[in-house]
Formats: sequence, structure tokens, C-alpha cells
Amino acid sequence: MLNFSCSCEAGVRGEKVRGDVWMGFAPSETALKLDFSSKLDGMFGETTRRMLLELCAQIGLETGIISVEDKGAYPFVLRARLESLLRKACGDAGLCIEAEAPLGGDLRKPQPEVDRLRRSRLYLPGNQSKYMLNASLYQADAVILDLEDSVAPSAKQDAQSMVRHGLLSLDFAKCERMVRINQGTAGLDDLKSLQGTPFELVLIPKVESAEEVVAVALAAPDKLLMPIIESARGVLNADGIAGAHENVVALTLGLEDLTADLGVLKTVAGRETLFARSMVVHAAKAHGLQAIDSVYGDVADEQGLRESIQEAKALGFEGKGCVHPRQIQVVHEEFSPSDSELLRARKIVAAFEDAQAQGLGVVSMGSKMIDPPVVKRALKLVHQYDQQQS
Repeated sequence: MLNFSCSCEAGVRGEKVRGDVWMGFAPSETALKLDFSSKLDGMFGETTRRMLLELCAQIGLETGIISVEDKGAYPFVLRARLESLLRKACGDAGLCIEAEAPLGGDLRKPQPEVDRLRRSRLYLPGNQSKYMLNASLYQADAVILDLEDSVAPSAKQDAQSMVRHGLLSLDFAKCERMVRINQGTAGLDDLKSLQGTPFELVLIPKVESAEEVVAVALAAPDKLLMPIIESARGVLNADGIAGAHENVVALTLGLEDLTADLGVLKTVAGRETLFARSMVVHAAKAHGLQAIDSVYGDVADEQGLRESIQEAKALGFEGKGCVHPRQIQVVHEEFSPSDSELLRARKIVAAFEDAQAQGLGVVSMGSKMIDPPVVKRALKLVHQYDQQQS
């Protein structure tokens, strides 16, 4: 039987809070009491009270005082905050509250795709539900529910529950669902808390060795993996990290941590990280992986973002992280082929298919022979373009 004996709190409170909730628990020998206030008390107050009490009864909580300050939270947010509160109260990180029925119908089952487009990946702070609700409307190739750098140390457990309930309740449409876990054993705890939730890929932060990748692969054998290189040691070990496990599909960088490790300032020109970025690209390509560039932090500087993407594309990167929805369209435009590039690629693919139909081992366009690597690149470009149009 669970022992709910710790005073604790979960969620956020304050005058500016919208769409979220704060909860506190105080142990008591008297029957369970719910001290409830809500911004929407007149419309949903009684329904919310009843739901919270029923969930507590299902868990076996019979005594104590739960204080609730509701600022219009969705049911999945209320469930996530209550789950985190009760985990803290009984010291059991494995305690789970039943998730809300998915909003808008059945959720997609995880569909890991090795070669899918990953031009844009939108970071969403894992402890803030408001950013998750409409994330799919921005049509990023992927969303990253973040449990690491965007979450304060004191809110890590709250974020675990929020990400779990977000994945179980929200429809992210066609976006690939990624989770950035914490480093080391904390990351393995994150994965344990997310067992049974629908997502496709794990982002592994601050990776410096192949062994770290293998540990995550063993903990999440059905997930694709994307290690993040964020230190000098990680850069020098990029080849081993890229080849650490068959579930690794891409490598990416964290340039803020890397420049801090190098003891240099991060500049717009980026000369200080050119070696590291080139190493990551070469390691990724050597193992048949995608190379994904770091984020561009100045949300207001569209021209700077375009120039950063153009440089990244020239180095061999195939995508970029996004810290704001307004960056997504720019990233897609810059990583899409030009009309002339696409036309030439389609001609090469047509010549390749014609050669195959005739049983020829050589591909040619007019009097010019087309080398196999050029054919391979054209096939990939056409495939990816057709992907983004579907």
C-alpha cells in the first residue's frame, strides 16, 4: 500500500498563469479533503472536483489535504499535475494516473521511419502544456518534447508527467514525435516514466561515447535514436557514436554547450565550430545517417537564419532545430531543392530507370555518363521532395 506522507507541490501558480494548475499536498490523518478554486468554477468546477477525487480513489489516497488553484487547465494537464503531485507525496516515481481519452480521436501508433524528412524539429518545453496544444498546426517535420535544458531542475518530475500525458492525449498530426531526455541515469529514468507512450525518437544529450548510446538503446529498444554532440570529447568520438547502434538515424549538435566547453564565444560567422560541424557531418555520412544542424537562436533575424541554413546545407546538413514556429517555413524553404535542382534530379532518375529497364549497367544522359553517386543523390532528392509533398 502506498504511503502518502510527504508535503509537496506540483505545477505552476501566479497571476499570469493561464491554462495550467498548481496543486499542493499536505499529509493528514483525517479523510481526504480537496481545497479547490478555479478560474472556470462556474462551468467546470464540479466536474473537475469529481474527476480529481475519483483519480485519488483509484490510486488509493484516502487521507490528506490537496489544494488546487486551477487557471483553466485542460483535463490532461490536471491529470499530469496530479500524477506528479502524488508521485512526490509517496516517493514512487512509477505511480501512474490513467490518461485522458485522446483529444480528437485515436492517436497514431508509433511509426519509426529511418529515412523520413527531418528538415525542421520544433523544441517544446516539456513542463509547459500550452506549447504542446497546437504544435502540429505549424507543420514541422518533428516536435521535440524537451525534458532537458528547457526544464528547471525543480520541475523535472512535473515535466515527465506532462510529457507522458501530452503524448497520450494530444494529436501531433504528421509530426515525428521526439523526446529529449536528460543525461545519464536521469535520462534512463525519463524513459522508464514514458513506457507505453506513443513517440518515435529519443534525442540523447551531451553524448561523449558509444556506450551512452547503447545504454539508451537497451532502455528503449523500439525507438529511433539521435545523439547530440555537445563537447570536444563528443566531437572527437563522433564516428564511434554514429556507429554505436543500428537504431541511430541521425547526429546533431548543441553549439551553446560546445562553445562553452571549448572556452570560446559563439559567433554568427561560426568559424569557432566549423571543425566540429564538419566532423559531425562526416561521421554521419560515413554511417549512412542524417546530419542535423544546431538551432539558430535569434528568432527575429530571418536573413541570418537563411544564411545559417545555406551554410549548413553546403556542409552537408539536412535539417535544423527550431526554437520558434516562425522559423519552420524558412527552414523548409531553404532545405527544399530549387526548381532547377529538382528538374535535373528527375531527368537523372528517368535515365536511371530507363537504363534498368534495358538491362544496362551504365546510366547516361545524352552523351554524358552519370556516375553512381550522382544517381544515388538524385534518387534521394526526388524521394524526399515527394515525401514533403505528400
